[in-house]
Amino acid sequence: MTPMTTRKRAAIIHGYGATPEDHWFGWLAARLDARGIPTAVPALPDPGAPDPDRWRAAVADAIGTPDEDTVLIAHSLGCVTALGHLSALTGRWRIGALVLVAGFTDTLPALPALDSYIDHIGNPLDPSAIPGHVDRLTVLRSDADPYVPPAHTDRLAALLGTTARIVPGAGHFLASDGVTSLPAALDAVALRDVRCPQ
Repeated sequence: MTPMTTRKRAAIIHGYGATPEDHWFGWLAARLDARGIPTAVPALPDPGAPDPDRWRAAVADAIGTPDEDTVLIAHSLGCVTALGHLSALTGRWRIGALVLVAGFTDTLPALPALDSYIDHIGNPLDPSAIPGHVDRLTVLRSDADPYVPPAHTDRLAALLGTTARIVPGAGHFLASDGVTSLPAALDAVALRDVRCPQ
């Protein structure tokens, strides 16, 4: 039986050095597609040498005009980019679900090459207004991420008025960490999360 397609649509935003075929992105896109949620995993330009303006433009294209049927999932540097885009939106806007995996807003001691990118997006980036535009918000982190200190993701979650959910043993949520599927992200999109305050 083919599921009925809804108006919902999703975009998965990859991180630094990644492609749409990497890690758990294809797995999640296939699961969402099977549930009738068409899902795009855009290839952000030059992922090994990301340009913040080009990445934000690609994220804007992938999201389109956000509304309550929009689902946005981002990983690592993709979180910074997505949050930068959402923070810059003006007027009335809303998205149905936002899932941030290994997200952060601060520079990373393990990846100083990304400092200028993070600074360009906005350091400090203040995403505290975003939850008022999001129906369901989930922040996921590992208990031992070699690139994004857990405190960075916890700080992001606090700025967003929530608490990060811990996925034990997930590292940085890379295939090399053994993470080729991410049920916690699927659960968050599948309407099992708590709604944000209006």
